[in-house]
Amino acid sequence: MINRRKFIAGSVLASAGMLFSIKHTKAYNKLRPVKNVKNKPIVISTWIHGMEANRAAVDCMDKGGDCLDAVEAGVRVTEADPENLSVGIGGLPDREGNVTLDACIMDKTGNCGSVTFLKHIKHPISVARKVMEDTPHVMLSGEGALQFALECGFEKENLLTEKAKKAWEKWKVESNYKPIINVENHDTIGLIARDKNGDLAGACTTSGAAYKMHGRVGDSPVIGAGLYVDNEVGGACATGMGELVLKTLGTFLVVELMRYGMSPQEACEEAVIRIKNKLPDYKNFQVGYLAINKAGETGAYCIHPGFNYALHQNNKNELIDSDSYLK
Repeated sequence: MINRRKFIAGSVLASAGMLFSIKHTKAYNKLRPVKNVKNKPIVISTWIHGMEANRAAVDCMDKGGDCLDAVEAGVRVTEADPENLSVGIGGLPDREGNVTLDACIMDKTGNCGSVTFLKHIKHPISVARKVMEDTPHVMLSGEGALQFALECGFEKENLLTEKAKKAWEKWKVESNYKPIINVENHDTIGLIARDKNGDLAGACTTSGAAYKMHGRVGDSPVIGAGLYVDNEVGGACATGMGELVLKTLGTFLVVELMRYGMSPQEACEEAVIRIKNKLPDYKNFQVGYLAINKAGETGAYCIHPGFNYALHQNNKNELIDSDSYLK
């Protein structure tokens, strides 16, 4: 039998060895400052709908809002777009025809809030912020989340648009649940903002996988999976098939890798490699990561080609194609 003292000593040595290994790889670098970013906001977000979201986030900061106000304002643009089939109103429903929304938000202090399986409320990100600021909890779900939202003054409305309803009725003919890589910009908008003070916040919101089982919740509202921010280090968000991100706690991993010296790009790449090494069916799905560190460096990486992201930096907003593990 291993005694307690030897077990603890062995654990400490193993941990030290792991840190030694990390610190002596090529990835262990000092955070490199980026030119011309001092006092200028940086916003990074997933997919083409991130272009409008970025503009709203920067406009919010230009008007005096901080990074938390900015991330909420940014993703609310996407939530309110009925033409978007993967976020907020107009999101594709579950296999029973219910539109259920998930979201989370995290501020510069490490405080966070989340809602899952929320019906009838167009802006789950704002409900998540209320959970963070006005309750002792991190996450509210289902009927409880709806009750809380209504008590806070949010309006109940029908989120199933005619466009989404027709798509669901067409799907029901065969009822074949098979997520398609990069279809409809594959759910989710994740957005991270760095304000003029260098502080970071993040938001993530989605209607989840189209035609999912009733009650399914993905990675997007889970702190450390769909989103994670540490104001001393940086932040990361995820998009794609949530089950793969949940199984590897991808955004927490990205931030921790940055803590130990990896650049945002290296950390995103390592998180995708972790999926590749741990999950044999990874080729059947898309996952993409975005990251930003305190120095203002950014990174992006995904499994398959086709993931793009919006970056607003140095007063320029542009759509960029991420590099991918599979070519």
